[in-house]
Amino acid sequence: MTKIDLNSDLGESFGRYNLGKDKEIIQLVTSVNIACGFHASDPDVMAKTVALAEEAGVGIGAHPGYPDLQGFGRRNMLLQPAEVEHLITYQVGALQAFTSSKKLHHVKPHGALYNMAAKDYELSLAICHAIKSIDPDLPIYALAGSKTVQAAETVGIRCVQEVFGDRNYLPDGNLVPRSEANAVITDPAEVAAHVLEMVKNQAVTAIDGSTVPLQADSICVHGDNAAALAIVANLRETLQQNKIKLQAF
Repeated sequence: MTKIDLNSDLGESFGRYNLGKDKEIIQLVTSVNIACGFHASDPDVMAKTVALAEEAGVGIGAHPGYPDLQGFGRRNMLLQPAEVEHLITYQVGALQAFTSSKKLHHVKPHGALYNMAAKDYELSLAICHAIKSIDPDLPIYALAGSKTVQAAETVGIRCVQEVFGDRNYLPDGNLVPRSEANAVITDPAEVAAHVLEMVKNQAVTAIDGSTVPLQADSICVHGDNAAALAIVANLRETLQQNKIKLQAF
């Protein structure tokens, strides 16, 4: 039986501002990526989200991003490798401290940091070195086929190759930028069909109609997608109907 991890980016509320349906989505996924305070979240939200995830028994991952609350971590920043290592260490360490075991399931960079690293080997090396210094057994979630996958192999940490159910792809295997109208998929049925193609064929159809090979270890659905709950619920049901077992990596 085919097995796949289903993850979602959560814990992105801040103070009085609530984002997403974390409590409901956590019940439907197998792992979560929790914001660490730089692009979203705050200590209270981090503590609450970790507690919900532990209660549900899902894999808890840190979701470190650029220090960009106003831009939700989706604006590119140019930092030196040492700066990137330190911001990863700071955020991962903060979230790890909220867990009862003081251990995490994985680390997944957020937003612009994730997408820039996917194309930038040196940036990816900085991220991977930081993760290894925290815990050599801690895996990184990375865009399938990206430079981050290569860097993880070089540094010697495990890598979970990730695909996106609610995002369209470019012919080079990168995600369509959010600045473009067709970047995000919001129809639950379309997301499910998109994911089935990637899981069954280990490939995705890019926006130009070309086929892009990829390795699908984990599927991500963004928690801030307006239709996130409906998407995850329908996706979970569709995968199970197709004899695909959901299991944390």
